[in-house]
Amino acid sequence: MMDDLKYSKDLIQFAPQEAKAFLGLKAAAEREDGAIPAKYRELVSIGVALTTQCTYCIDVHTKNAVAAGATRQEIAEVVFIAAALRAGAAVGHGLLAMKKASEGWPGEEYQR
Repeated sequence: MMDDLKYSKDLIQFAPQEAKAFLGLKAAAEREDGAIPAKYRELVSIGVALTTQCTYCIDVHTKNAVAAGATRQEIAEVVFIAAALRAGAAVGHGLLAMKKASEGWPGEEYQR
């Protein structure tokens, strides 16, 4: 799978404007002169990567986090923070489902 990264040049070549915008945003998010230290940026990135299930991002940001001084304990805690938030999102969407179900369907009365 990581071998897929060899296609990065093709992706950039065939969509140069979009690639430039994406890479600019990526550079801004990963800058080292911001108020958030590199280690914390990488830990946040791991949490997001786990939530979005991007294996490339998990690989890169975990390596970057370790290089920035993150411990295995910090990475393990990020795993469970991400898991809790992902589960929380399912509950939040469940609330929306309950709201829609309580509205009923046209011509039918909802039974609670």
